[in-house]
Amino acid sequence: MKIEKAFKDLYDIVVRLRAPDGCPWDREQTPLSLRSDLVEETYECVEAIGEQDPEHIKEELGDIFLVTSMLAYMHEQEGRFSVADVLETVSQKLVRRHPHVFGNEKVKDSDEVLRNWARIKVEQEGRKPKESILDEVHGGLPPLERAYQLQKKAAKAGFDWFYVKGVYDKLEEELNETREAVDALAEQTTDEGKRTAQADLEEELGDVLFVAANLCRFLKVDPSIALGRANSKFTRRFKFVEQRMKESGGEMSREAVELMEDLWREVKCHEKEYAPSKR
Repeated sequence: MKIEKAFKDLYDIVVRLRAPDGCPWDREQTPLSLRSDLVEETYECVEAIGEQDPEHIKEELGDIFLVTSMLAYMHEQEGRFSVADVLETVSQKLVRRHPHVFGNEKVKDSDEVLRNWARIKVEQEGRKPKESILDEVHGGLPPLERAYQLQKKAAKAGFDWFYVKGVYDKLEEELNETREAVDALAEQTTDEGKRTAQADLEEELGDVLFVAANLCRFLKVDPSIALGRANSKFTRRFKFVEQRMKESGGEMSREAVELMEDLWREVKCHEKEYAPSKR
């Protein structure tokens, strides 16, 4: 199937779904209501890429195309801009911001490409220069992703550790301060004291997460992807324990924690034994 026909077919389907005699659910949606769908589909696509499953990736990319096409068409229906305008705008921007590809400009590496990208945004597109390089990181990002991006920006400005040991030491420092905050909370006897101590503990735990994200960056690991893998691993192992407990007629409870821990170790050993990367 030619690319032009594939895009046109998707567009026609979206138009049909949004038509007066189309799908009631699709007709009820608005750009605001589809925000969560866009985020969800993006994360599902990220997960599929991590699995390296071409069929799953293809499906999830299709879902993203669907949601973005639906969002663009909603604005077309309102007369604000057309789907074609969206595609033309991004095409023009890519050509404009890649003069080393579509023009005669020369670059020596990807860092220079990024510097040119930022310069073109200001000089050619009239974007207002940011007061701080950290202002380039969008405030609406999920906290973990924002922490990662903030630290990447700071590191590009030279504000970074020379060796990973410095990050380890900082993480240990923050863990120690968290322990102290936990002890301080336990010592409080008044409601006001407890509220203050709880806020201090929240701050210290935030510092721990921030440094953990920075450790990921320093070691060239995306913390969101790493955490996503940890979530999947926990879910997989928990479901194994849950199923085995059901099969044995037992209940998931604090009283059965030792048995559940034995089952957890069982599935963990099983995964390590059969994982090719762990052999």
